[in-house]
Amino acid sequence: MTQTLLSHLTTAAVGGPAGKYVEASTEAEIIDAVRTADAAGEQVLIIGGGSNLLISDDGFPGTVIRIASEGFTVNAEDSCGGVAVVVQAGHNWDALVEHAVLHAWSGIEALSGIPGATGATPVQNVGAYGSDVSQTIAAVRTWDRTRNAVQTFTNSELKFGYRDSILKQTTVEGSPRYVVLTVEFQLPLGRMSAPIRYAELARSLGVEAGKRAYSNDVRREVLRLRGSKGMVLDPADRDTYSTGSFFTNPVVPVDVAATLPESAPQYPAGAEGLVKLSAAWLIDQAGFGKGYGLEEGSASGGRASLSTKHTLAITNRGSASAKDILAIAREVRAGVVERFGIELHPEPLLIGVTL
Repeated sequence: MTQTLLSHLTTAAVGGPAGKYVEASTEAEIIDAVRTADAAGEQVLIIGGGSNLLISDDGFPGTVIRIASEGFTVNAEDSCGGVAVVVQAGHNWDALVEHAVLHAWSGIEALSGIPGATGATPVQNVGAYGSDVSQTIAAVRTWDRTRNAVQTFTNSELKFGYRDSILKQTTVEGSPRYVVLTVEFQLPLGRMSAPIRYAELARSLGVEAGKRAYSNDVRREVLRLRGSKGMVLDPADRDTYSTGSFFTNPVVPVDVAATLPESAPQYPAGAEGLVKLSAAWLIDQAGFGKGYGLEEGSASGGRASLSTKHTLAITNRGSASAKDILAIAREVRAGVVERFGIELHPEPLLIGVTL
């Protein structure tokens, strides 16, 4: 039997073989695949777009279930309540954003160009350019593997935080308690965007922070900005072979942030006494510039490196292993600790490996 290499299913293009591989295209197939694996006592790894996973070179010994359900249903659409759209977990995220912008559904335009499947977005509370999915998600329908039953979470029940949710908190090494089946979004109708909260995006749009712009202009500018940082998938560009941002922006006490130079970017963290720092700035200022690791004498032998466009992505230059990517990550993390005393934490799920 031919084994499925997980490197073919991830945007970082690393990862060994799957013990067993199942592709599930409907809600019933997803539930059946999960129940079958659980009944057999097998480990389970859920893969959607594979954009937020770093998988061991040894592969995954259990059952890998790829969520391939597609499509969405508009449950309601009116000028007061906006549009309620229920999206299948395997539906391509950026295709949904594009459809929303073209049909004057507002609120997710700043999340253009993010790779992966819609079902993964609530798990990480995916966000970019001052926007995140918690601002528009109404409910998430899941399969609860502990109770062996469908469970639907409302927005407040999902316990959203910075790149966090109850779905992530109950996931262990890529094996979730709650397998996402559908995600319901509540989106205002209109051709104007949500308020632009991110200074760089506001500048590129020529508007003041907090103001709105046409959603199609926001999508165009976000795709341009992401593309300039190697954050839009392009088979011809090795800078895009990554898990996206490898480290989350650290949230630290105000007194820790006060020890940094005045030039260090700081953002509200949503909680009193805490601020959010820029991981990219910390990495760069610790001496790890764009392209760090490309030289053959580096820890990765030049097979993996920081992106040549953005210091927050660790990229596969063509023949990298998970070990190569982790070697760069460890160097960067240790360097930031040595320079600033701040420990960076990985954003992707690490499967069968540790940092």
